[in-house]
Amino acid sequence: MLDGRLSITEVAKRLGVTTKTITRWEKAGKVRRAKRDWRGWRVYSTEEVELMKSFVETVY
Repeated sequence: MLDGRLSITEVAKRLGVTTKTITRWEKAGKVRRAKRDWRGWRVYSTEEVELMKSFVETVY
């Protein structure tokens, strides 16, 4: 966890999906696009993870 933000790998583990799945959801507009850190890596807040968690529950 980076300053209260989670990497895409950490989020994928919490949701039980792959990082590619999260990337596809973003491209399809199913979840909000992630913010980027100074390296260009995706980072997510805990609120964004909760929204994705509710999305996963409705889809799976």
